[in-house]
Amino acid sequence: MKKSLVILLAIAMISCSTGSTDDAVASCTIGSVDGDLNLYNWAEYIDPELLEEFETTYGVSVNEDFYTSNEEARTKLQSGVNAYDIVIPSDYMISQLIQDDLLLTLNFELLPNFSNIDPDYTYLNYDPENLYTVPYFWGTTGFGVNLDALGVEEVPNTWGLVFDQELRETYGITFTLLDDSREVLGAALKYLGYSLNSVDETEIEEATQLLKETQDAIVAYDSDQFEDLIISGEINAAHGWSGDFFALFYELEDQYEDVYSSFVYLIPEEGGVRWTDAMVIPSGSSSICTAHTFMNFMMDAEVAAQNAEWNAYATANSAAKEFIDEEMLADESIYPSDEVVANLEFIEDLGEVNEIYENKFFEAKSSN
Repeated sequence: MKKSLVILLAIAMISCSTGSTDDAVASCTIGSVDGDLNLYNWAEYIDPELLEEFETTYGVSVNEDFYTSNEEARTKLQSGVNAYDIVIPSDYMISQLIQDDLLLTLNFELLPNFSNIDPDYTYLNYDPENLYTVPYFWGTTGFGVNLDALGVEEVPNTWGLVFDQELRETYGITFTLLDDSREVLGAALKYLGYSLNSVDETEIEEATQLLKETQDAIVAYDSDQFEDLIISGEINAAHGWSGDFFALFYELEDQYEDVYSSFVYLIPEEGGVRWTDAMVIPSGSSSICTAHTFMNFMMDAEVAAQNAEWNAYATANSAAKEFIDEEMLADESIYPSDEVVANLEFIEDLGEVNEIYENKFFEAKSSN
């Protein structure tokens, strides 16, 4: 075949490939589906009953894979091995995925329920024009403690429960940390009085050394099963996300007259992470219409309320609050006060400095 013909065919193939995504979106209507939904998600982050309802309502199957960190999700999307239709990453990772050209812009004409979303969670710094994201949940990262296991009625509200040897030993803390570089080094930075988004290599090194000094006390780095480890008694405290702990508390409610007398979730006084997660459509999606329909389904006020009550995270859906239990809405551990929020930070995309955090985290974990 002549070289010129090969070039022309290649150009034609690129044009068709580029146009196919636009054509697929243009062919969608509100509530339409064009195939099964491949969902890539954090574990236990959507009420299974809602997935079943979506399958029944729209006549499609939902296939769900899980990741344990934003970095793992990004690596999988970069590999192109799996064609996912919906992913639910966190704020700072979304900006990286946009830079990687791994996300599709959304057709908001297909998302009428977007009007239910709280404007405070739109047009944020990770998606300033709000082209790619549908806000899902927001929450905090803190420290969950089983007081009964410690034999105390309260503990100090400080990251010192992790990083201060004398305090750990005084209370007999056995704990896990999240397997996440930015979360763990971020906690150490906040304990030291720095920003968790520090780009100062001296401060990052100081946090790394603190983590190394703490290494012998860490039972495991775990982002998946820390709730199970608390139930089994292997640990009595854990670093983790707010909703995971409250889901645990509610699960154990039948076993305790007042579950909050046994378990507490702390947002340490030094401050910590406030995060938002959002639904996005990867550029490799093969069911773009279904993906939009799923987003719109999840933004329905009553659906969003059911989902929020199931996993105990704070919803970004204003309309859903009408249907959420008032006691949950009043719980400042789930919906923190303005005073607490003022001391929290979003994890930001730090560009090349992200790699420093990853390397230092690996170095600290390998220091035993």
